[in-house]
Amino acid sequence: MAKEGTEMTEETEHMIEKNGAKETETVVSAGDAKEMRAVILSGFGGLNKLRVTKKAMPEPQEGEVKIRVKACGLNFLDLMVRQGNIDSPPKTPLVPGFECSGIVEAMGENTKGFEIGDRVMAFVNYNAWAEVVCTPLDYVYNMPDDMTFPEAAAFSMNFVAAYMMLFEVANLREGMSVLVHSAGGGVGQAVAQLCSTIPSVTVFGMASSFKHEAIKDSVTHLFDRNIDYVQEVKKISPEGVDIVLDCLSGENTGKGLGLLRPLGTYILYGSSNMVTGETKSFFSLAKSWWQVEKVNPIKLYEENKVIAGFSLLNLLFKQGRCGQVKTVVEKLFSLYNQKKIKPVVDSLWALEEVKEAMQRIHDRGNIGKLILDVEKSPTPLVNNRRIFGFEKHSGHSRDSCLRE
Repeated sequence: MAKEGTEMTEETEHMIEKNGAKETETVVSAGDAKEMRAVILSGFGGLNKLRVTKKAMPEPQEGEVKIRVKACGLNFLDLMVRQGNIDSPPKTPLVPGFECSGIVEAMGENTKGFEIGDRVMAFVNYNAWAEVVCTPLDYVYNMPDDMTFPEAAAFSMNFVAAYMMLFEVANLREGMSVLVHSAGGGVGQAVAQLCSTIPSVTVFGMASSFKHEAIKDSVTHLFDRNIDYVQEVKKISPEGVDIVLDCLSGENTGKGLGLLRPLGTYILYGSSNMVTGETKSFFSLAKSWWQVEKVNPIKLYEENKVIAGFSLLNLLFKQGRCGQVKTVVEKLFSLYNQKKIKPVVDSLWALEEVKEAMQRIHDRGNIGKLILDVEKSPTPLVNNRRIFGFEKHSGHSRDSCLRE
């Protein structure tokens, strides 16, 4: 990663790569239009496909809100987008990112419900990792007064997804049990907090051992992600669990279905096991899908089990369920105002540090959400290593360092 850090510094200083011929179409020369900084993905692949440059600032169209961005969320899905490891990937170059928070700067025609200066969080169909974004008003929400911009950027995708899976798909109720992978991540921590709002819910969580001390109070039973968790869960709950939330896929699909009690629900909401290296691996993808147990509908019928999938972005941008999501956001804001839930922010990164932030997610080193802080200055480089003031691998920290 030392090489990546060096490359990033050069890109930040020069802003535009000399040989990025295709990308120059999106770059605006001085004086042509208002400009903004943005993270550009020039093509699918490794970290070297990311750079920060200037591009034309968008202006709101009818029904859109223009937001001066303060913070952006960074998710494992963004890493998969960078690799092109998603279904029907968009054309590059593009600005990644699906969620942000900031201040309303302008509004298009026929846009009601917001005023200039409002503090908001928003879903964006790409383009979030920039100083300014424009998005339809249906995807924009006024933030609670006490919520910070980093918290808001850590809130939208993680808590909405966790809430909808638990309560709208699986119908979580008192006394039920939930198994969640990646318990130390943004969604995992949101799941744990939401489960704590219902009496007598048992949470089984998997996480890397170095995260256990930081998250041990948020789950009932915590296991190392590398052990045979099926046997460990059955030692405690021989009948299994009521809800399995799987963001890994592969062989975990069969394990999750096997752990379900009668009338239990298995929900697949990610496939991070397909990501094994810096770039897309067709071998890893094929292996992961090959390991997925073939689901027999007759067996589901005989065992009284439910299998489901969940994609918040598809629900919003392809299936038009903005009203349903808005209702969920309002319920979550109520829980936040009652201090029953609070986003966990792992660390803040400048736009120019997006490569390091992505590497931290790839290494599964984060506890909670990584945030791109648009106003943050990059941490200086000393001997090609960033100095953050925290011991490496210390877990939860404000500014975190890379694994080597």
